[in-house]
Amino acid sequence: MLMTAKPPARTPGSGPERSREDRELFVRYHQHGDGQARDQLVERFLPLARQLARRYQRTGEPLDDLLQVASLGLVKAIDRFDPAREIAFSSYAVPTILGEIKRYFRDRTWAVRVPRDLQELTLKVDRVVGTLAEELHRQPSVAEIGAALGVDEEEVLEALQAGGAYRAVSFDAPRGGSGGGEDDIATLADSIGVDEDGFDRAEERATLQRLMSNVSARERDVLRMRFEQDMTQAEIGTVIGVSQMQVSRIIRQAISRLRSAADARPAVEDQT
Repeated sequence: MLMTAKPPARTPGSGPERSREDRELFVRYHQHGDGQARDQLVERFLPLARQLARRYQRTGEPLDDLLQVASLGLVKAIDRFDPAREIAFSSYAVPTILGEIKRYFRDRTWAVRVPRDLQELTLKVDRVVGTLAEELHRQPSVAEIGAALGVDEEEVLEALQAGGAYRAVSFDAPRGGSGGGEDDIATLADSIGVDEDGFDRAEERATLQRLMSNVSARERDVLRMRFEQDMTQAEIGTVIGVSQMQVSRIIRQAISRLRSAADARPAVEDQT
């Protein structure tokens, strides 16, 4: 028995018929509040939202999250679309969905806050790098990325550097490439450094150096011999040719001037 081939199944409402059906659904929803028509519109245009979500997917970003964001953008576009306007719904929906996706990347996925224009450029650079790598069968250069986007090489470098702020890595995360045993696994913090207690002393030293300008050169020498070289007052007197009592007086006067200068400095800084 001869079997006649069935014609290929036609997508319901494709072409002009699809546009007419879409417009009827929009009229039913916006003018008559038909919730079922709204559900049908979401179902009809959900493939468009999925396509845009996949286009903006990047490494480490769950596709399910992007699909939810794109679907939310689609619902917003359906709710805001005016069926009386003589434009196709897809022309209105695409910018709305993309805006929702970009807002998601800007507000939710960056571990460190960077300027919005730099965030958008970073996303563009990320997509262009993938496209050029497929075309060139190698990683593109900075100049090639800049030419593809029409931006300067410095802007490309800044965007590439800002990409490091997209994801933060915990200091407690195991360091990659460590040995096989658990005892050999070091955290990222272990590879960065240790607590350094010299910073406070460095700041105090810098403050003291500024205050020393308030005493004479002779007084500075006496203070240095007494507190840095740990010399006795008698030894200092022998060096500078004065009595021990005079050395004691020089030290008291110098310390008093230093203390007065230190107390007066915050008030001067507040006035400036």
